[in-house]
Amino acid sequence: MKTSWNELLLIEDYLLSDRNEADKVVLEARMILQPDLKDSIFWQEKTYSLIEQYGRQQLRKEIEQVHGKLFTAPEHASFRQRIMQLFSK
Repeated sequence: MKTSWNELLLIEDYLLSDRNEADKVVLEARMILQPDLKDSIFWQEKTYSLIEQYGRQQLRKEIEQVHGKLFTAPEHASFRQRIMQLFSK
C-alpha cells in the first residue's frame, strides 16, 4: 500500500488542523468509499502517537540527566541546598 503525497497532505490536514465541519464530512465520506484511505489515516494516527511517546521518553531521560547532575555533582552543592530549603518549608 503506497500513499501518494496529496493523500498524505490530506490526511495530515485532517489529523492536525481544525478544519471546518464540511471538509471533515467530505473526508469521512471518502473514507467510506476508499477503505485504503481509512487504513492510511489509522496508521498515520498511530505513527503520531508513537512519535509523541518517544519524544516524551526522551524528554524524561534528559530531565533525569539534569536532575542527576544537579543533585549529585559537588560543584552544585549550594544550589542543591537552596532547593532543599525551598521544599522543607
